[in-house]
Amino acid sequence: MSTLVRSHPPQDHRRWQWLALAVAFGVLVWLLAPILTPFVIAALLAWLGEPLVRRIERGGRTRTTGVVLVFCLMTSVIVLAVLLLVPLIEGQVSKLIDWLPRLGAWFTGTALPWAERRFDLDLAGYFDPSQLIELLKQHWQEAGGVAATVFGGVSKSGLAVLGWMANLALIPVVTFYFMRDGAAMLARVRELLPRPIEPVVVQLTQESDQVLGGFIRGQFSVMISLGVIYATGLTLVGLELGILIGIVAGLVSFVPYLGAMIGVAAAVIATLVQHGDLLHLALVLGVFGLGQLLESFWLTPWLVGDKIGLHPVAVIFAIMAGGQLFGFLGVLLALPVAAVLVVVLRYVHGRYTHSRLYGADESGSEAAAAARQIPVGAEGDAYPNIDEPMPEGPGFGLADGPGHVADPPEARRDPPVSP
Repeated sequence: MSTLVRSHPPQDHRRWQWLALAVAFGVLVWLLAPILTPFVIAALLAWLGEPLVRRIERGGRTRTTGVVLVFCLMTSVIVLAVLLLVPLIEGQVSKLIDWLPRLGAWFTGTALPWAERRFDLDLAGYFDPSQLIELLKQHWQEAGGVAATVFGGVSKSGLAVLGWMANLALIPVVTFYFMRDGAAMLARVRELLPRPIEPVVVQLTQESDQVLGGFIRGQFSVMISLGVIYATGLTLVGLELGILIGIVAGLVSFVPYLGAMIGVAAAVIATLVQHGDLLHLALVLGVFGLGQLLESFWLTPWLVGDKIGLHPVAVIFAIMAGGQLFGFLGVLLALPVAAVLVVVLRYVHGRYTHSRLYGADESGSEAAAAARQIPVGAEGDAYPNIDEPMPEGPGFGLADGPGHVADPPEARRDPPVSP
């Protein structure tokens, strides 16, 4: 009786194969970076809209209906934000440029004399606001000249204009298809994974989605809410630059307390320059105090909850490193890659602490059982949940319907026939 013995490549050889695939993938992304940007933007928009699509599906609607509703909602929000925010921010920046002489006069006539009397220092000889103001104005004019030159050059190049317009028009089209067929695409990718590593990869993917979702869907919502609160409050107080200061403070608030610190410093200076009384100063401090209370006791528990988020230092480093390596595409990919790295490092750490190398149980039974349970993500509706049956709709021509995940070859074999 002969037995068929399957031969597997050595473990070290398999690891080198995975390393070579990772390097080849990185080189391919670097080479295709100029054309990948609209696809990455579309994928991120589709990922952001996926939870709302699933909620509409659970309400009894088809996936196509949910995708159309969410797509129209996202398009309306983006168009409205552009139409409202761009003129508003432009007006605030122009007002800031007009404010520079008043700001310089306040520093020279009020701030510097007070600091010299308070700390017994001679600062007037080392700080000249007029030179700084002239330098800012000069660079602002140069920036405008550079922008005019760039746009003028682009307008002269018909191919560049057509390429830019094509990429811009490609984003909504690809976003719609990613939202409609994204789960089926992920199901096909899951089929291609080697069977020994498929459970671990799926588990890590689900936890990476929870980490990234906890930051983007949660923390970004907190940032936008704080920006609206600060801008509205400072405007009601009577600060002319309140909208600009509030928006900046809200956007920087992904680093804890940094947004409030920058906003308070800028708002206090602007209040002293514009009003110069204690009443308006107290009102400005009250606005930021109210914003911090709302963030701590309402916004963060409601929008973020107990989801796992990325550390602010990791976010800053990931964005800077991605921009340095891959340009604008790297900035878009920075947060997803950082989320995956955080999950993988946590997985490796858990496996190591349950290994014999770390000093776990020498029998290995308890360590192996515990290691198989790592990582354990937060409970919730993880995306993608490929085990759920896909709704009816266009797929990829699968014989068993869109979204069906084929069973492994061993599971499809016929049972042995009893003699």
